[in-house]
Amino acid sequence: MLTEQERQFLDMLAKTPLPMDPMGLRGALESFAPMMNQNLPAIGAIHDDVEIRPGLKADVAVPKGSGPHPVVVYLHGGGWVAGSPKTHRKLGMQFAEAGFLTINVDYRLAPEHPFPAPLDDCIFAVKWAGENAQRWNGDASRLAVGGDSAGGNLTAATVTSLAAETYSGSKPKAAVLIYGVFDFPAVIKRSADPTAIEGMAKAYAGAAGYPANLDNPRISPIKAVKAGAMPPCFVVCGTADELLPESNTIADALKRADIRHELHIIEDMPHGFLQMDNLSGCREAQSRMFAFLRKTL
Repeated sequence: MLTEQERQFLDMLAKTPLPMDPMGLRGALESFAPMMNQNLPAIGAIHDDVEIRPGLKADVAVPKGSGPHPVVVYLHGGGWVAGSPKTHRKLGMQFAEAGFLTINVDYRLAPEHPFPAPLDDCIFAVKWAGENAQRWNGDASRLAVGGDSAGGNLTAATVTSLAAETYSGSKPKAAVLIYGVFDFPAVIKRSADPTAIEGMAKAYAGAAGYPANLDNPRISPIKAVKAGAMPPCFVVCGTADELLPESNTIADALKRADIRHELHIIEDMPHGFLQMDNLSGCREAQSRMFAFLRKTL
């Protein structure tokens, strides 16, 4: 049950909806970042803007201790058009605080860089992590990929794309899908006001191929879920999130494909709540998420 303080905080959030155009959303996330990133946890080290390849960087959060550390490649949210490792700095550091070498990827954003550029960056970053995690005492044989919202979509698309490749390097042993979009056509059809999600979809999918390419399994990765296509998955969403049906639907798809997974629905929590550790639901979800990763990796 929510405390009165939590209820007041959620009421305040509900009264300040985010703009959905790319420039407006970028500005809003930047303005919210100081609040979301207060009281950073103590970790071993943080390395900003590590170059993965020209034009692609990541922030690397290193746990305390000598390791070897399990590795998480984190893909931030922001509607494919906004966000960065800096807007998700605290969450990345909380993974490191929990013992995971965390590579928080600054993938290219739409609409300047539409599909497949952001996904290509994410796939490349996972392969790079497998080859370079040892620089920070990371154990690439215990590798996971995770992300929130748009990053949840990119996580699912990354792991299914890697499963379809003849790639001999370290492959993810777990995926963390945090209130993601997994089926664009279904989300648009379900939305009471589809303007916002259609705008994001068009920005990410690219105007030239929109809307036909929304059915591409690399854009709507639920269409790629089949036996062996994904590692064990942790799926989490709040009951106050409009994307809750997406989490339920991908959990159903994982069950049909006989892919081990956990589905966690947290009462009263809104979209974005895993960055709000003033909420008990955030702390509960993070605890469950880290426990899943520890037992899976």
